[in-house]
Amino acid sequence: MSIKDIIVPDVGGSDVDVIEILVAVGDTVSVDEGLVTLESDKASMDVPATVAGVITEICVKAGDRIGEGAVVAKVDMSGAEVKPSTEATQSAPKQTATAPASNTPAASKPSAAPQTNANNFKDSVYAGPAVRRIAREFGIDLTQIQGTSEKGRISKGDVQLYVRNNLGKGNGSGFSLPTAPVIDFTKFGAIETKALSKINKLTGEFLHRNWLTIPHITQFNDADITEMEAFRQEQKALGVKLTPIVFVMKAVVAALKQFPRFNASLDATGSNLILKKYFNIGVAVDTPNGLMVPVIRDVDKKGLVELATELGAISQKAREKGLSPTDMQGGCFTISSLGGIGGTAFTPIVNAPEVAILGLSKSALKPVWNGKEFAARLMLPMSLSYDHRVIDGADGARFVVFLAEAMNEAWNVLI
Repeated sequence: MSIKDIIVPDVGGSDVDVIEILVAVGDTVSVDEGLVTLESDKASMDVPATVAGVITEICVKAGDRIGEGAVVAKVDMSGAEVKPSTEATQSAPKQTATAPASNTPAASKPSAAPQTNANNFKDSVYAGPAVRRIAREFGIDLTQIQGTSEKGRISKGDVQLYVRNNLGKGNGSGFSLPTAPVIDFTKFGAIETKALSKINKLTGEFLHRNWLTIPHITQFNDADITEMEAFRQEQKALGVKLTPIVFVMKAVVAALKQFPRFNASLDATGSNLILKKYFNIGVAVDTPNGLMVPVIRDVDKKGLVELATELGAISQKAREKGLSPTDMQGGCFTISSLGGIGGTAFTPIVNAPEVAILGLSKSALKPVWNGKEFAARLMLPMSLSYDHRVIDGADGARFVVFLAEAMNEAWNVLI
């Protein structure tokens, strides 16, 4: 192991503040990559790596005051080449002015560097080099961001929040949505204003994002659950309480095994498909405070009674505001059932990062041709929505057909 100390070069004055740590222990860095950001009264600067290697130690923290010669980090150079111009790099840190520039004659300024556009910012913008670099990479105008750090400085968090808040406004989603008009409804009659619950707000934002960013396709089919329901009623007579949803959960697992692309997620780049080898099913629960989706884990390893017991317990927990974030994480596929309320079909929104969701409506007796005659059969309407980037229409149809057959013919095997 060959360790190199990265030290503060000549900063042209007294001690300066460490305002941001740009790397972490274990990171691989290249020559000239910024490690920490320092700030004086007039400028901010990155202390660059003078060698390539792996960070083994960070020797300062945000808020420290340090001066020339202080060690900011240690780099293991094993197998990496030192840049020949090390000393020159040490003596010339990159600086970014954080106060308005002095009155320099216009002729002395490069004509190719206008003061404000998507990639070049006013000198008065109060942000460190690392933040400016991120802004340049993503084409963000820092003059549009209000800094929340000390003295109004713009942090990485401020940039990230700006990006999140502008998704769907022409800054990342591909959509440019018009602003909703402000309407005075009191002109038309009496009104009452009621604030949305926190769950309503969070759910709304999540669903809005999913609807805008996922190309949805919804496939419809009916499942014949006549025999399945007869079996369920027999168990009920014996004192075993089984809800219809647990049968559907087992059938869904069988379908996921048959069609593994439905048990997957796209990675953050959207270039790779992550195929899951476990079967965790989310079940949407209607609560007084809004929609919640607790997750039942390892459905393939549990029997109907165990699933019914667990589903009842976690649904009650959801209605009593007792769910933890862990209870709602790790799902592979979601089921949303409106059968207890009514309706014939609907278009559920995919619960990202999952790629498919199954909607269930109210079952009803329907005449079905059996090859000789029409017979009354209990039919369950199913609405399958899926991410068209991952699943094409043919596989969507195959999945929903297989699922219907599983509930019609193989329910006694699936239990």
